Amino acid sequence: MEYLDSFVELAKKLTEGSIALLALAIVLQVLLGNGQPFFPVDVVGNVMALTKQLGGEGLVGLVSLGVMLSIFKQSKLPAA
Repeated sequence: MEYLDSFVELAKKLTEGSIALLALAIVLQVLLGNGQPFFPVDVVGNVMALTKQLGGEGLVGLVSLGVMLSIFKQSKLPAA
């Protein structure tokens, strides 16, 4: 059971780190523009495409968005 708990903690930390990197990438792209040599990915465009795709899927997209929000909210809760 201890292995499962450590795996869950690792997953939470990876999720939090990924969200922080995503936020940083969005801010950098807004400030510096698209096509920087050290960060050649269009993050804002990818986020907009994901949002459009989820919105175009109707109920399935809405449910998956709810699941993602639920996971994000759970990762912000303090550990018991």
